[in-house]
Amino acid sequence: MRRPVAWIVAVVLFVEALGVALLNWVLGNLVDAQNMSLAGLDPDAMSLGSKIGGIVFGLYFALCALVALLVAIRDRQPAGLGRVLLISAAVVHGLLGAVAWSLIGRGQFLFMMVMLALLVVLLVSYDSPRGPAAAGPRDTGGPEGPEEPADSERPKEPQGNGGSPLTPPPAPTTP
Repeated sequence: MRRPVAWIVAVVLFVEALGVALLNWVLGNLVDAQNMSLAGLDPDAMSLGSKIGGIVFGLYFALCALVALLVAIRDRQPAGLGRVLLISAAVVHGLLGAVAWSLIGRGQFLFMMVMLALLVVLLVSYDSPRGPAAAGPRDTGGPEGPEEPADSERPKEPQGNGGSPLTPPPAPTTP
């Protein structure tokens, strides 16, 4: 289930990147063509700011999509900066969902919440290790691995505890 979710997240984030960049570019052109001003701000600065903001936000979503694509291809959890980017994308979708509910409508809110859920599933599904290593705790004993005592040094396990690795061996006593 992890790989299909990663593929879906990558594709949708790439589409969002293009959509956000295109939307801000069109809005910047509209402000420039109509010579609109907001509270006395320079229309050229507003147009340029909208275009630059759209490009930056689009590149951000494209970078997040690239991380999701690498997760889908490698089938490994995102690490380092990639994980931070996906977490921040989840937070952005949560905030945009709150804004969408109040300003745009329920459909856009639902889309943002579905994307938030997909990002969370992508991040959480890779947290648990797979395979026999996840079966139980192991004592590694340090960087060289567990140290095996010689047969003469090995303490005799008392009957009844089942040799549980969580029960420490009896402490040696001196006569």
